[in-house]
Order: sequence, then structure tokens, then C-alpha cells
Amino acid sequence: MRGEDSDEALMQAWARDDLRAFEVLYARHRGMLWRFLLRGVGDPVAEELFQDTWARVVAARARWRPEAKFTTWLLQIAHNLMVDQWRRQRPADPDPEATLAALEIPEEQHPDGDLSEFEQRRRLQRALDVLPPEQREAFVLRAEAGLGVDEIAEATGVGRETAKSRLRYAMVRLREALKP
Repeated sequence: MRGEDSDEALMQAWARDDLRAFEVLYARHRGMLWRFLLRGVGDPVAEELFQDTWARVVAARARWRPEAKFTTWLLQIAHNLMVDQWRRQRPADPDPEATLAALEIPEEQHPDGDLSEFEQRRRLQRALDVLPPEQREAFVLRAEAGLGVDEIAEATGVGRETAKSRLRYAMVRLREALKP
């Protein structure tokens, strides 16, 4: 049954023109890829990069070799597209202190101190938006894709220690931004 096949087996079957194999791969990874891109570049740019990522997967199917996990390869494509997008945008760096201060929610808005799930997600997204792109990407690869440090390093094309450092700094900044 196709749904139980490994990603690598599905990719090889798809390279042999098995359209059902691609459909299974797409269904299996579209949500994770979408969340990764959405947190990395925001909407509507994420939609464009999502389509571009899958277009590159389609274009490379005959050349693909199972040297790395399919998810690592897929996220590496998405990573490269995001880096290109960041280079095109190059916005002026906002004052990080001012942006982090904007995350603070006055206590009187939440008398019982409990934040709704929506508010928690909104605060997380705002905190992620403040992170440098490399740290945000490392965090999202860990949180959304479940990648380990070695896989993050491979997907982003950096050394293990660099990936580990980016993830650690992202966690420190997020904890600071989100503490009550």
C-alpha cells in the first residue's frame, strides 16, 4: 500500500511515472511545508514559495537520489527559496528592543492572567517575526518539521554547531519574549 511506503520509495516510484506516489508524498508533507514557509516569510509570499518548492520537486524527480531523507531534501529546497526571498527583500532591521516591547500585553487585558490559545499563537508569531531569519528558520524546522540539529544543519547548509547555536539563540529570545 502506497501510504505505508517510505518517502524515498515513493520518490523513486514517482520518478518512474507513478503519479499516485507523488500524490501520497504531497499529502504527507504539504502541511509541514506550508507551516514552515508561512512562519519563515509570512503570507502571501509563503503561497508563492510553496508552489515554487513543489515545482522544483517535480522538475528534479528524475535526478533525485536517496542520499538524504526526502523531508530534509524538500526543506532544503524551501530553505534556499526563503533565503533568496530574504535577499530580495532586505528590509531595514527594526529596533529589536522596540519590537520585543510590542509583544508585552498589559496585565489589565487579561485579569486572570490566562491567555487564550489564539492569543498565545499570536504572541508566538509576533515573537518569531522578531527573530533573525536564520534563528527563526532553525526554530521552525525543529518545532514544525521535528528535525534534529544534524538535519537542520543539512537542510540549511551550515555546520552542526552553527545550527545548534541558531536554535539555542532562538529559544532564548523566544522564552524571553513570551515570559509572563
